[in-house]
Amino acid sequence: MNRYWTLADGPLPRWPRPDTFALRTSDIPVPGPGQALTRTIYVSLDPYQWGYKRRGAEPRGGPCHARTVSEVLESRMDGFKAGDYVFNTNGWSEYALMGEGVAYPSYMIPRRLDPTKGKISHAVGVLGMLGLTAYAGLTVLAYPRAGETVVVSAASGGVGQIAGQLARIAGARVVGVAGRREKCDYVVKELGFDACVSHLGDDLATSLAEACPDGVDVYFENVGGAVFEAVLPLFNPGARMTICGLIAHYGDEDGADARGDLMKRGQKIFADRNVNVSDLFVGDFVASHQDRFFEEIGPLVASGAVRYREDVREGFETIPEAFIEMLDGRNFGKILVRVSDDRTGSG
Repeated sequence: MNRYWTLADGPLPRWPRPDTFALRTSDIPVPGPGQALTRTIYVSLDPYQWGYKRRGAEPRGGPCHARTVSEVLESRMDGFKAGDYVFNTNGWSEYALMGEGVAYPSYMIPRRLDPTKGKISHAVGVLGMLGLTAYAGLTVLAYPRAGETVVVSAASGGVGQIAGQLARIAGARVVGVAGRREKCDYVVKELGFDACVSHLGDDLATSLAEACPDGVDVYFENVGGAVFEAVLPLFNPGARMTICGLIAHYGDEDGADARGDLMKRGQKIFADRNVNVSDLFVGDFVASHQDRFFEEIGPLVASGAVRYREDVREGFETIPEAFIEMLDGRNFGKILVRVSDDRTGSG
């Protein structure tokens, strides 16, 4: 039998609880022409998934959406054979089909992975959509220059840790915003940020201003809320801001996208200081930048010039709990769940 997690019946709460999800079973699917059966190994958990669910973009009844790393068990699909490892979108499901008749966004087309070139889990992290998100939002849209000050919120998270390191490589002064002290210590001591401010402190605005005495030239936004309010008055003329995520607002009362409200709150300063604000959707950059991203970032990861921390949880049953903990900030690094054996030995 195949097991999968789906949304339980009834209205969704503002933030997920254990009873928000239901464990269901089905027969393991049989691949038809042009399809392949895959066994899920890693499930990627990302903050955007909760906003996606609350906006009704995820149909009820099927597995919860997620990017995954899987092994092909049986294939009738050109270009894939049994034993291949793939990036795909099985979601919160132990087994799933990919290929003809299986719906997935064009920017999540399944691709083969080469386990001899690194950890296969990186396909849903630093060398996947998550890494491309950091690259596009920081390097392409915000283009930090040497000597500028870059602020990255959720700095120890999956996207934030990569964006901050890319800013450092570009020669910028990098200031992170994170939660627990151990997270701040990590981004400074391990990732090379110049400073990190805890959003759990008594006076975030004052602490951030002290960490950015020359103002802010680039802001990589993952959070919104109080962190955005602390950064807003620090923008220098001609600053750039990339809106990647707004995790603080995914539990807002109406569940709506908070970008409009954020733009209204910052409207006067944006206009007066000529701040360029870019709204990031990673799918827009797959065709134009994915190959360049792999060429530039792959060697940096392989050499250790870009470091990357994963928070790997174990067991299919732990997915809802891990998802809840991620949204509550209790993860440390990019969170993913290993739901079956990684036979490559890279996990």
